[in-house]
Parts: sequence; C-alpha cells; structure tokens
Amino acid sequence: MDAAVFDEDCRACPRLAAFLDDVNGRYPDYYCRPVPPFGNANARFLIVGLAPGMHGANRTGRPFTGDHAGILLYQMLHKYGFSSADHSQSADDGLVLNDCRITNAVKCLPPENKPVGAEINTCNTFLESELKLMPRDSVVMALGGIAHRAIVKARSLRQVDYKFAHAAVHDLGDFKLLDSYHCSRYNTNTRRLTEAMFDRVFADVRKLLQI
Repeated sequence: MDAAVFDEDCRACPRLAAFLDDVNGRYPDYYCRPVPPFGNANARFLIVGLAPGMHGANRTGRPFTGDHAGILLYQMLHKYGFSSADHSQSADDGLVLNDCRITNAVKCLPPENKPVGAEINTCNTFLESELKLMPRDSVVMALGGIAHRAIVKARSLRQVDYKFAHAAVHDLGDFKLLDSYHCSRYNTNTRRLTEAMFDRVFADVRKLLQI
C-alpha cells in the first residue's frame, strides 16, 4: 500500500502509540496497530469513519468489523451492491467490497474513542493522499462531524463553507461529500440515526453515482 496513504508502522502520535501498547498488553491477540483502509483504491465510493473501535477494528484489523458500529453499515453496503456479504466478521472472512472503500480519519484506536485535535491533524496527511486517488465524480460519505471536518481540511477548504448536517451533500470539486450521522451504538440506540435514515443516505449515494 502507498506509504503516503497508510503506514502500518506509524507511531507519530505519542499518546495513541502508548495506548496501543497498553491495549496490546491487555489483549495480546488483538491487531493493535494502525488499521489500514479496506477496499480498492480506485473505488468511486469512500466511507470515512472516525477511528477504530476498541473491540472492533482494533481487534480485527478491518474498519467497522467485529463491533456494533459495523452491523448496520455492512447491511446497507450489501443491500446497495457495495459488499459481497451483509456482515463483516473478520479480516479473512472473504468479504469483498465492490466499487467501495472504507477508511478512518484517525487510523489508530484513541482512548475513550476520542482523538484530540493534534492527532486528527497528524493523521490528516494520510486522508489527504487517499482522497487524491479517487476518480472524478466520486462520492465520499462522512460518518459524523469529525470525519466531515477531516475531509474538508484534507481538501484545504474553509470549514465555515461546509457545515455538517445529516444527509447534506457538498460539492468539493472532484467529488461529492455526503454527510451521515455515525452508525455507532449510541446513535442507533437513541434513534438519532435510524435504519430508514441510513437507508436513504445510501440511496442518495447510488443517485449521486448515477448507477
């Protein structure tokens, strides 16, 4: 994988590196490294989450795999033809993404799932490089406000001109940015994000891709 897009040995953020070492000591079977993007680099649909979950991607080594946040996401990916299966269980389960790629604004597990601004900014160089690989007229989905702001920053645009709002579409030139509330357990349990709401966002992706 292009080192500008992802560095599996990155330890640029001292707090995150130390936390991963601590978690690895407690869970020696967990992946506990920067989690790589999943899917083809030439895909026209990119999903950007916040960061790996403790017992999800940080355990399995694949974004949104092995925890609650991935349940609804992979169901929708399968329903709309972006995934070969409706459930992602492990990094070697044979699931294949179709014209889709999943990444995170921060590639390492942060304490309490809360990266600080400096960590988001440091990891933004990888997201910037990843966005540059996307074909024209692609769609990028931001899962949550932090991912949204990271994408805007990676494009060197003004945050004030692109406000996060669920189901909002922003024209960023080479691609359309589509916002959604994050599919976290908290958001789905409180019904801030319902299955119907998430379904409509994915329907919008297909319309924007015109297929």
